[in-house]
Amino acid sequence: MHDDCTDYRSIFLDDVPLMDVRAPVEFDKGAFTHASNLPLMNDDERQQVGTCYKQHGQQAAMVLGHQLVSGALRQARIQAWAQFARANPDGLLYCFRGGLRSQITQQWLRDEAGIRYRRVGGGYKALRTFLLEVGDQAVAQCDFVLLGGMTGTGKTEALAQLDNALDLERHANHRGSSFGRHATAQPAQIGFENTLAVDLLKKRNAGIEQFVLEDEGRMIGSRAVPLGLYRRMQQAPLVWLEDSLECRVQRILQDYVIDLCAEFVLAHGPEQGFEHFAGRLRESLSGIVRRLGGERYQRLAAAMDAALQVQRASGAVELHRAWIEGLLSEYYDPMYAYQRDAKAARIEFAGDRAAVLAYLRERRL
Repeated sequence: MHDDCTDYRSIFLDDVPLMDVRAPVEFDKGAFTHASNLPLMNDDERQQVGTCYKQHGQQAAMVLGHQLVSGALRQARIQAWAQFARANPDGLLYCFRGGLRSQITQQWLRDEAGIRYRRVGGGYKALRTFLLEVGDQAVAQCDFVLLGGMTGTGKTEALAQLDNALDLERHANHRGSSFGRHATAQPAQIGFENTLAVDLLKKRNAGIEQFVLEDEGRMIGSRAVPLGLYRRMQQAPLVWLEDSLECRVQRILQDYVIDLCAEFVLAHGPEQGFEHFAGRLRESLSGIVRRLGGERYQRLAAAMDAALQVQRASGAVELHRAWIEGLLSEYYDPMYAYQRDAKAARIEFAGDRAAVLAYLRERRL
């Protein structure tokens, strides 16, 4: 069996299971969707070996590494790798550059568990470089059209009905507005870029060369849209989605109150979950206090508090409509109307969801 696999394209297209033997601190900075972190060394061990390498060279560092990862600790790690390898016989392992750490992992697996397991040639760095190239090529070679619209018009729902959509907010685990954080954390910046690139790779492999994206700012929460893609978005034509204020209020109520509360309850239980949810809503509103102005903020905050009180007591959510409608009509709508005017020359179509979806599907032909 050949030890190295360098068919990076197939690795991502086929969702090949990956064993990442880098330290947890490296994995947390950025990894891949189908990767499991089963490190050769933990963060502390890696740091000690790294310091030894700088001061005394590679040989001394290897001796220290073998001392640190020995006995029962070594056996436990080999057992974890063997379990992964048996569960995923077609998988691959990698370290940062496909060098010493992955070679040692392969050797221990072969010598002590009788398992020959292939590694990714070039390691994490090669996979990451490949995905960066996928993104750059898509930006250079593909067509992009943006879906814009007022807050609450259901742009994300519309994207979900298009097979050529790139849902940046889903990849960033954030709804994109000051109220957009979920109960779960956003991925690392590199993780966000990686999943986006894999999405592009798979869609282009299916023959898609024109993509629809939501009209976003550079930042989605605390994650940045890759600069090349963002620059293309600034030049792309725009399709504007329209809906009534009543429907928009209902959609915001569902997304930012009912669904968000359920997320927190699922994560923390009913009591703590509701407290976290209520804290998140108040924090989101206070985050835009300077742009709202003191009087408007006090009024909307009081309406929100009253709604939360009733929701906590009875589960009823209707009172939330008051602050949602105020926030839309007094804050978001004027801001979006200004943005729409600034982008008017790029808007090539406007209409309700059915009309917009029909137009976008027709546009691809």
